Amino acid sequence: MKKKDAMRQMGSLLAGLLILASIALAKHGSLPGHDFQATTATAHQADNDTLQVLDDGSMVVNTTSIASDIIGYAGTVPLLITIKDNRVEHIKALPNQETEDFFETAAVLLSRWNGKTTEEAEALQVDAVSGATFSSKAIIGNVQRGLAYARRAQAAVAQPSFDWSVKNIAGILVVLMAAILPLFVKNKTYRFCQSTLNVVVLGLWCGSFLSYTSLMGYMAHGMNPLAVAVPCLMLLVALVYPLIGHKSYYCTHLCPFGSLQYMASRCVSYKVKMGARLVRGLDIFRKLLWCVLMILIWTGVWADWTDYEPFAAFIFQSASWVVIAIAIAFVLLSFVVVRPYCRFVCPMGTWLRICQSSKWRPF
Repeated sequence: MKKKDAMRQMGSLLAGLLILASIALAKHGSLPGHDFQATTATAHQADNDTLQVLDDGSMVVNTTSIASDIIGYAGTVPLLITIKDNRVEHIKALPNQETEDFFETAAVLLSRWNGKTTEEAEALQVDAVSGATFSSKAIIGNVQRGLAYARRAQAAVAQPSFDWSVKNIAGILVVLMAAILPLFVKNKTYRFCQSTLNVVVLGLWCGSFLSYTSLMGYMAHGMNPLAVAVPCLMLLVALVYPLIGHKSYYCTHLCPFGSLQYMASRCVSYKVKMGARLVRGLDIFRKLLWCVLMILIWTGVWADWTDYEPFAAFIFQSASWVVIAIAIAFVLLSFVVVRPYCRFVCPMGTWLRICQSSKWRPF
């Protein structure tokens, strides 16, 4: 790669990250280490705002500040934990930025600790809810942090540790396979097998993919690589590989929804013939759509469009019927048009193109 192109590409990556930071700030009002929406009073929150003792002797723990580093799918998941006579009486979720369908699925966990002593509740091993893994883990982490604070032992709660589950290890292995093997193995049979793994393991089993909802959450609140190892590796591949000459690598070899479209296109030999003029027109549509969607976030008119990206359809237990319908429509279209969502719609793909561009025209 020429030095000038490399410098432009680094500039494009920086520009892409600044764009992501701007929309994260517009939607969440925060960046790692600072909440720009917080007032002076809340920025210097006193202990009695976190731990309140009511007239009946019960304690109410607000985890907003003490668990601000625990991130769910789209952001923090603060809770109110009521403890009476050393037993958990009630846990209530405070307003958050999680996707509504996913959080409703995860919220069934809130009653799991009711009636248990603080010691029993802290020792309780609660599994994440299938279909809302990130939101579930955030709820569990907030409860643990809040209980520890109530017992004056906040320091005893460790940072989220590495997940040694079979699912997480399998997800990491599939990402590593997709990141390494296509560089050396170049045949359609392998690519179809890898695409199948991407869909089944990364998409359906792990529920891991890059989306605006997750990336804005990471940009606004930070990310713990140990807690979200699979998405972290996917993001690393998406941003670093273009710098070493492999543009659109994530979209082509790793994205579960892109892989599903590729598999669908392989099933039918017939393809709709699209003239160069039509392809150019659809490409212009993709760019204009991206600009409009960014404006909707920046202005606050409709920032929730990110909840309708088709990637979430892989978590079908929690995804809305609209998201599932959008995903099915594009998969069906993929039988006769090669990867239509990737080529002519995908806002995430457009952002990745901006990050990897070595030209003055970024996308």
